[in-house]
Amino acid sequence: MNALDLARWQFAITTVYHFIFVPITIGSGFLVAALQTAWYRTNNDKWLRATKFFGKLFLINFAIGVVTGIVQEFQFGMNWSSYSRFVGDIFGAPLAMEGLLAFFLESTFLGMWIFGWDRLPKKMHLASIWLASTGTLLSAYFILAANAFMQHPVGYVYNQTTGRAELKNIFTVLFQQTAVSAFVHTITFAFLTAGALFAGVSGWMIMKGRDVEIARPIMKAGLITIIVSFLLVGVSGDWTARIMTKQQPMKMAAAEALYDTKANAPFSLFTVGTLDGSKSVFQIGLPSILSFMSTGDVNGTVEGVNDLQAKYEKQYGPGNYKPTIALAYWSFRLMIGFGFIVALFAAFALWRTRKGAMPTSKWFARALIVLPFLPILGNSFGWIFTESARQPWVVFGLFKTADGVSPGVSAGNVLFTMITFTLLYGVLAVIEFGLMVRTIKVGMEKTPAKDADAKTLTMAY
Repeated sequence: MNALDLARWQFAITTVYHFIFVPITIGSGFLVAALQTAWYRTNNDKWLRATKFFGKLFLINFAIGVVTGIVQEFQFGMNWSSYSRFVGDIFGAPLAMEGLLAFFLESTFLGMWIFGWDRLPKKMHLASIWLASTGTLLSAYFILAANAFMQHPVGYVYNQTTGRAELKNIFTVLFQQTAVSAFVHTITFAFLTAGALFAGVSGWMIMKGRDVEIARPIMKAGLITIIVSFLLVGVSGDWTARIMTKQQPMKMAAAEALYDTKANAPFSLFTVGTLDGSKSVFQIGLPSILSFMSTGDVNGTVEGVNDLQAKYEKQYGPGNYKPTIALAYWSFRLMIGFGFIVALFAAFALWRTRKGAMPTSKWFARALIVLPFLPILGNSFGWIFTESARQPWVVFGLFKTADGVSPGVSAGNVLFTMITFTLLYGVLAVIEFGLMVRTIKVGMEKTPAKDADAKTLTMAY
């Protein structure tokens, strides 16, 4: 493998690993804020205990997410300096906003929330967690806006003298449809992911008979969050698919293994293609569904892989403009499939736990334990599809991935850092998982009121 292949593998590994923590952090922040709001409004200590318990899980993920995110950004200068030089004037703007505005907001108010339990007025302390959670949303938006430029470059001019893309209109970059739709789709899936975590942890506590009176309503809230989020994910996904069909038709064609342009194009349930990715050998599909998803019309025409390849050869010159069809096809289905399984189980669990009932079967308990991991897999396959199906472009139609790698970095250099980062991330995974499991096993703190009384007596003495 050459430096390009290794650099792509390294970025893929670090990105997928980093994004394990991002949706959990975004969704959990708001759910923790909702629990604290319930305590603020009712003054019921059970909500305070729940806030502190799930707040610990939120903080663990936030900390690991920050560390892995910093390492990910370093790679732009290490392995992708040619890309950074070409697009840095544009790509750097939203990333700078994320660091100077959004991350400053979330880190500042999160610090106030962590250390302000006994120092801030109750209302101000509650506001700090809401503001910190809002900061995570802003961070996500700026980063997704930068990524949206890679999917659909807008708001720039090409300087032939310097050979660089230069920023012309930052508002066009930030608020193009691609950025907005990606943000809505990503955030709704983040809430689905957090809902699964809260439901799974609470369900485990109920099965173990621990703090059942607190865990039961939280599990129900988590399951409802999953279902509502899944519906919103579906709506935003439909919107995103139609935008993608207009802007990156090859990506949609690859996702459906549609090799030839068709009207009334079917949605593929299962397709077997040739090894060279040129045609379908066997396919089971739902008639006209792909046309409706892509164009809003069951009779709409969807361009196929082979026709787009010929079109791009004329537009961009000779070359292979097909992504890896099998990877795009199956990652797209696994993204949808894992989300659907989570939503289906959430609906089933809500029905089975109605009127206070709780199934005692082993398979149900195991399903609750597995539940938080499924959306993580769905998120991972979603990003694998988003990035791999854009190939061979790092900036679609403008700059190829092969041209973006650092010219002075050898394959040995990249291999060393890839192995190092992979091992380091493996250690972090063990630490993070161990902290999460330990926190869950320890459970919720005892009634805070008793601790407060003890502190008051100590201070008086």
